[in-house]
Amino acid sequence: MTLLGTGTSFGVPQIGCRCAVCRSSDPRDRRTRTAALIQSGGSTLLIDTPPELRLQLVRQGIDRLDAVLYTHEHADHVNGIDDLRMFSLRRKAALPVYGPQTALDYASRAFRYIFDDSLTLPPGTSRPRLTLNLLNAGETSTVAGLQVRPIGLDHGGTREYGYRIGPIAYATDVKSVPAEAIKELRGVRILVLSALWWRPHPTHQSIQEAVEVAQDIGAERTYLTHLSHETAHQALLDRVPAGVEPGYDGLSVEVEA
Repeated sequence: MTLLGTGTSFGVPQIGCRCAVCRSSDPRDRRTRTAALIQSGGSTLLIDTPPELRLQLVRQGIDRLDAVLYTHEHADHVNGIDDLRMFSLRRKAALPVYGPQTALDYASRAFRYIFDDSLTLPPGTSRPRLTLNLLNAGETSTVAGLQVRPIGLDHGGTREYGYRIGPIAYATDVKSVPAEAIKELRGVRILVLSALWWRPHPTHQSIQEAVEVAQDIGAERTYLTHLSHETAHQALLDRVPAGVEPGYDGLSVEVEA
């Protein structure tokens, strides 16, 4: 698993901000919008397409994707979708995209030029070739040869998916994790979980709330993501309990399936 981006919808540094974290020289404090890669058995799955996707994938040297998983429909998780164009061109076939109905519907509406086959492109131009595939929460599906289980989560009124893929689980933009989801997540070895900042927020977990959820799930290691500019990486690392630590852009973790 590789964390491509670990920042909020604003990213870090934020535009025009002169706070200590936004001016930090620690590269772990530079947080692009949230996304991740899962690579296993020759398959590469991308979770979400944030606005910085091209930069993230170039940084990691990724030249092939087998499928894309969407967590939900918000712009900071979808609006880099055009960067998938190169992958469908390389494979000379459509790239399958999976997610909840709300995310698929948003993509279809917001990026009509991709999905409306009645639109004719000018000669010499291209667009991503993508196929939309619905996943249902609580139903394990085979995606690019991997067993993927979507888990329904609450994003402060927005329904979204976390994903369990073998020993790894990924859950970003979480406000609350219902008891049923906790049960489904127990037994994972690596957990990625969003934690915005220390104070409460109407649609995101605070860091303290995320730590409590992490301890309830009991993964060997939990990495916090979707972090704001209110907490520097090292300062957060110094405060969270053992087994929990902040993620950072480019962090890669290997775990046996």
